[in-house]
Amino acid sequence: MYPRKSTAVCTETQQRLLEAAGEVFAAQGFQKTTVREICRRARANVAAVNYHFGDKEGLYAAVLEYAHSHALEKYPLLQTEDEDLPAEQRLGTFIRHVIFSLFDEGAPAWRSKLMAREMIEPTAALDAVVARMIRPTAQRLESIVRAILGAAASDAQVRLCQLSIIGQCLHHRHAQPVIQRLFPQQHYGPEEVKLLADHITRFSCNALKGLARGQ
Repeated sequence: MYPRKSTAVCTETQQRLLEAAGEVFAAQGFQKTTVREICRRARANVAAVNYHFGDKEGLYAAVLEYAHSHALEKYPLLQTEDEDLPAEQRLGTFIRHVIFSLFDEGAPAWRSKLMAREMIEPTAALDAVVARMIRPTAQRLESIVRAILGAAASDAQVRLCQLSIIGQCLHHRHAQPVIQRLFPQQHYGPEEVKLLADHITRFSCNALKGLARGQ
């Protein structure tokens, strides 16, 4: 169930509910979280959840969408749609969007924690988030990868290349505690994150061009 009012334009009460719910859902998971606890943190009446979001499931779905929409607003993907630009440049924009979103120091900690929990314990809300927000982004990457690989590339090859690019980005975020124990010199401050995005772009472009030559 989706929120009765779009999360793109939130009332003050909705905003407080979304932020409070994000923190509680990330810490406790969907099943253990209670609407009462969320409303207590949000300083809202318990009935506000039903009024604005329908029920707890609707609120949870809205929180997931809220987290993704903020990442898209802060790091827009508009340049990836401009087919007049070289595909390699569009790929760089896409990778920077992913990396900067993952390592956004200004974002509340609950956003990345909540999505990590959702990957481990997926709920019914994930289907809607994939359909409405993640799939369109994945389709942008698919078009970029196809442009670099060329018309001879198979669907399977394009899919595996997409997953390899995303996998590089996610590995640095989710395996960060291990990486920094293996390589103490590896840091993830703003400058290091920019260098990381550039590296993944170069690595991926060279790999895609190599695959294209081998077809």
